[in-house]
Amino acid sequence: MNTFQIAFRNLRRNRTRTSISIATIGIATAVLILSNALTLGMVDDASRNVIDLGVGEAQVHAPGYLVEQSIHDSLKDPDAVLARARERGVAAAPRALAGGLLAAGDKSAGLRFWGIDPAAERELGKLPRHLRSGQFLPDTPDRRVVLGGGLARALAVGVGAEVAMVVQGLDGSVSTELLRVSGVLDNVGEAIDRGTALIDRRDFEQIFSAPGKVHEIALSTHGRMSADDLVATMSGASPGAEVKSWRALKPAVASVVDIWEGSTLILAVIFFLAAGLGVLNTMLMASYERIPEFGTIKALGATPGRIVRDVAAEAFVLAALSTALGAALGTGLAWLAETRGLDLSVLGTRFSFSGVTLQSVWRAKLTPSGVYGPVVLMLGVAVAAALYPAIKAARLDPVKALVHV
Repeated sequence: MNTFQIAFRNLRRNRTRTSISIATIGIATAVLILSNALTLGMVDDASRNVIDLGVGEAQVHAPGYLVEQSIHDSLKDPDAVLARARERGVAAAPRALAGGLLAAGDKSAGLRFWGIDPAAERELGKLPRHLRSGQFLPDTPDRRVVLGGGLARALAVGVGAEVAMVVQGLDGSVSTELLRVSGVLDNVGEAIDRGTALIDRRDFEQIFSAPGKVHEIALSTHGRMSADDLVATMSGASPGAEVKSWRALKPAVASVVDIWEGSTLILAVIFFLAAGLGVLNTMLMASYERIPEFGTIKALGATPGRIVRDVAAEAFVLAALSTALGAALGTGLAWLAETRGLDLSVLGTRFSFSGVTLQSVWRAKLTPSGVYGPVVLMLGVAVAAALYPAIKAARLDPVKALVHV
């Protein structure tokens, strides 16, 4: 009879205790897999919302622009940035930015106008498709505007309505223009929802008397390279320009993402400790009941190493059965949470943090490492927890063990 056959036989001696241990470790493994998938889904949702809905993986600005955000602080050579982006296969969306006033009827609101290239924005991310109603800007300038959802509510306007914009141009002149609402964005984030209007960059240049001005270039490789690598790739493309990753541009969001990832680690440590204590208790009880048996096999010539190996094998088999059950349960639950998601809209509110609005359906993100990681670590914890009772059993005096009651 080999070591693992002996381990199975020993586990069947007290089936109730073994079943409780298997259930405990299995549930801990399943919870770890599910919680890891849910957290990864939340983190991915938050970071993708930032990247795909406006910010991009990185941005290029003129020196000091992010401090003052003045219409005068434009990039000196935006064409060089765009040319390098094309060479490296990076999606790049140039934007001209300035403040102004938008009015409809007796309502008005101060906001920030984005002068954008609609085709470039479509290549960059999902913002052009993230509409609650209407259509995004056409590829030709025709005095149309796309409003943030909160701004549209504040002005009490919808698709097809006319709004008046009042702005001060780069040359100091005051301009007034009528725009027709082309579309209304779905929830993106507080800054865009309540204080942003998108117009064609060619319309922007005429209205603000700012020909050729570009204040921001959003960049994305769609995950082909990391944000830090993208920053390194695009640095130096324009004299003195600042290139920053989305984490540097949205440090509050990056901090929350790091906290979420850290909380998963803390939860894992708690469950690993609980599982380890469970295995330790099971092996201690089993070893105590088998003291006369250990005394007999030691008297027959079994080495301490053989006893340690047998007890460790028993713990390994127990953990293997438990984690197999937990992996199946956890993977199934995580798959359901990924495909169907958890509908948070039933709570009657949208969740947001640091100005980023999360999707109403919370979807998990199931990955191979998110399954085999907890399983392998749980196996390791179980075997490590069994070493103490194994060593204790191996050091028993055969004579005293044989007369143990």
